[in-house]
Amino acid sequence: MGGKGKLIIIGGAEDKENECEILKEVTDSAGQGKIVIITTATQKPAEAGRLYSEIFRKLGIENVEVININSRQDAQADIFLQRVEGAACVFFTGGDQLRITSILGGTLMGTKLKEMFDRGVAIVGTSAGASAMSSVMIVAGNDEDSPRKCTVKMAPGLGLLSGCVIDQHFAQRGRIGRLICAVAQNPHVLGIGIDEDTAIVVQDERFDVIGSQAVTIVDGSTLSFSNVSETKPDELLALMDIKMHVLSKGYGFDLIKRKPIGYREVDNENS
Repeated sequence: MGGKGKLIIIGGAEDKENECEILKEVTDSAGQGKIVIITTATQKPAEAGRLYSEIFRKLGIENVEVININSRQDAQADIFLQRVEGAACVFFTGGDQLRITSILGGTLMGTKLKEMFDRGVAIVGTSAGASAMSSVMIVAGNDEDSPRKCTVKMAPGLGLLSGCVIDQHFAQRGRIGRLICAVAQNPHVLGIGIDEDTAIVVQDERFDVIGSQAVTIVDGSTLSFSNVSETKPDELLALMDIKMHVLSKGYGFDLIKRKPIGYREVDNENS
């Protein structure tokens, strides 16, 4: 499903002030190594970089570096490639996922990040940074609406998690309809909707759910009928025999078998 590294894919609006469960998972993944924050997605890179730098330092990471790759020329430049080298963890902020892929896609930096992931470096994305992790990503679609044909705009993602499409701020913005649309258009792709203050930790061809809310999985592999086509583009979708799972903290999912994994009590495992 991907490289040898760990992916932490966050639905956005993660707790930054109290328990910081998800961001502690990020720092644990870095160990004592360097965290590189990439602010490409946001139009306020200084603000986002400063916010996450302060949080990660409070959580015990001394070596934090912010890199604002703002153009394809930046993504080809040796100075930025050198700055990301040696990172134990790369963190993508929120913003606009299309900025990430249109700036990094097909560049030396995009290639380098995949090579780093294959070597075991942890890659993290929150909000727009989460959407960009998958092989295909949702760029735009109707929130809080019944699924309709031709209402979801999609584009290639960074491809760190193959065979999946990620949506974020999921329950909070009523995005079940647009995730269903995305899966209807790409039935071979597993749809994963991640709520705010919730993340999936992907490693070894499975993921585990952490955080305070839920993850919704839409599986179109069993789809027996769909009325998806370019004719009558405003028509409501009709789908038969799709699967859906809703998982909260402590549950997991096997990405190869496409099956949920039952609750595991972490405290009991470690006792």
